[in-house]
Amino acid sequence: MGINKRGFASDNNAGIHPEILSEIISVNNGHVPGYGSDIYTSQVINVFKEHFGGDTETFFVFTGTAANVLSLTAVTRSWNSIITASTAHLEQDECGAPEKFTGSKVLTVDSSDGKINSEDIEKHMHGIDFEHHSQPKVISITQSTEMGTVYTSSEVKAIADFAHSHGMLLHMDGARIANASVSLNLPFKAFTTDAGVDLLSFGGTKNGMMFGEAICFLRPGLSKDFKYMRKQGMQLASKMRFISAQYIAYFRNDLWKKCASHSNAMASIMAERLHGITGVKVTQPVQSNGIFVIMPSVVAERLRTHYFFYPWNEKTSEYRLMTSWDTTEEDIEGFLKLLKKELGR
Repeated sequence: MGINKRGFASDNNAGIHPEILSEIISVNNGHVPGYGSDIYTSQVINVFKEHFGGDTETFFVFTGTAANVLSLTAVTRSWNSIITASTAHLEQDECGAPEKFTGSKVLTVDSSDGKINSEDIEKHMHGIDFEHHSQPKVISITQSTEMGTVYTSSEVKAIADFAHSHGMLLHMDGARIANASVSLNLPFKAFTTDAGVDLLSFGGTKNGMMFGEAICFLRPGLSKDFKYMRKQGMQLASKMRFISAQYIAYFRNDLWKKCASHSNAMASIMAERLHGITGVKVTQPVQSNGIFVIMPSVVAERLRTHYFFYPWNEKTSEYRLMTSWDTTEEDIEGFLKLLKKELGR
């Protein structure tokens, strides 16, 4: 992989949106109080309240893994279990951090499209109040999912109602929540707070930000003592203004929506054109900025030397293509031209 080589590996590989970078520079003047006591952090915490409701309590951390793990740490004990999809980042891509830091057991539900429902979760609802069995405490869903699919508001609400009826909480991993909002054509609150989500990991890094994720407690009382957990978790930023400033730019004039709309649109264009190529198969509905496609492995390996992307299921020769806020139609045309060439060899 060459330096600055464009591809479809991850929306993490894209750079920082110029407006966000400019905002970071704009707050780089003089001295302000550290550790979140600055005016920029106060300002953006109120913006989160506007988007998610007046009871929202927001805490900034550095990474998405920290947002997931620390939010779950706040509401679980070591004898609890967390139920999630088998494809979830929580299960597949966090190096066991949820188990290590929460002490809780992660239980998975198989899913062909990244989404789970109450019928799937039901298999883990046994041994309740039995001291020999870990006690289910949190259901965690990803929006949009690792498979590029999106939960509707009613689907989220159904899972939330199921969780609450069993004395559990609903966590949402919103690393790509902006893409989901655009796909649903709904404000964030409609499929989070209003749908019964209790705690949210809100991400912007995959949508034009540099770093810094937000933990949003949407139900009052869940954040008790969390400031100590964040500090012990090594996620309390001393110069927090540089995380907060990014969110100021991110929310201003709906920059988040412009970025996510573009990446979703690029994914739709890619998928539409892939559908017309013999020898490849798009395997999932393209509802956000991820495209999953089966192609001959020998073709994929040649392509990956020019446009890097990741295998998803090596047994079936399925690959993941991700578009970003800065993906261009020229990127797509170049990729498809090379794909057709390699298929013809």
